[in-house]
Amino acid sequence: MSTPPRPPADPPVRKPVTLTKLAEMRALGEPIVMVTAYDHPSAVVAEEAGVDVVLVGDSAANNVLGYPDTVPVTVEELLMLAAAVRRGLKTPLLVGDLPFGSYEASDALAIQTAQRFVKAAGCDAVKLEGGGASAERAHAIVRAGVPVMGHVGLTPQTATMLGGYRAQGRTAMRARQVLEDALALQEAGCFAIVFEAIPAEVTDAIMGHMEVPIIGIGAGRSTDGQVLVLHDLLAIHDGIKPKFVKRFAAVKEEMRRGVEAYAEEVRTRRFPGPEHTYGIAPEELERLKADLPPVERVPAGR
Repeated sequence: MSTPPRPPADPPVRKPVTLTKLAEMRALGEPIVMVTAYDHPSAVVAEEAGVDVVLVGDSAANNVLGYPDTVPVTVEELLMLAAAVRRGLKTPLLVGDLPFGSYEASDALAIQTAQRFVKAAGCDAVKLEGGGASAERAHAIVRAGVPVMGHVGLTPQTATMLGGYRAQGRTAMRARQVLEDALALQEAGCFAIVFEAIPAEVTDAIMGHMEVPIIGIGAGRSTDGQVLVLHDLLAIHDGIKPKFVKRFAAVKEEMRRGVEAYAEEVRTRRFPGPEHTYGIAPEELERLKADLPPVERVPAGR
């Protein structure tokens, strides 16, 4: 007698990613997967794909809100987007980006903004850019009870001061500054730090000094994880493509094809078809026609 086939096993239940989990992944050498996303559908995709961290980045400014760069985006705009992402996530750690002008002026302002991301949008943590004074702000936010992710190397909010959107740490002096910024953020209590647009060899040299998870974006393979913007890795838009971006799908092209096909069927009256319309009982239709007033016909040419 043959043994009946066993039903497929349910997929293992994933537990929510915590700061402790990220530290454990680093210790075990398990790569951390992080994406930047800005809305509920994207959050659902990230959840189902099993990523570890989702960042609601200030890059929403130019990726979904139509701004020329990240500077104009407001706290209110990012709070709205972060809340939408929160509603689509169960497992990944959710990090909200503190936009330009929302934390630099004082510790009090930084704490107030960070708390809004936690209370109003449901973020698990916040991210800020740069070392120096930003490390001081990070320390104040951490002391207030909100976890902070740091960000060194290319920091888009201050790209003008860095000479534009270009790799950082390409001289010994600049590389030393990247290290000092990272160490300052680590000392301030950041649970993780993003390294952006840094030569891989510089990252290799710095990693031995780091004790928290390092998430790379254009910083080589030796980091503890990688992050890409969902709109970049899926080619949802045709904006500037940084060297560190790899396209894993061509979503915008598929979207364009779909809309073109829809427009063509509307114009040729092939859509909607019978399968897309609702019916009415014949007797009800006859009753309706009997109740309608006569239609006045307008003579042709008038």
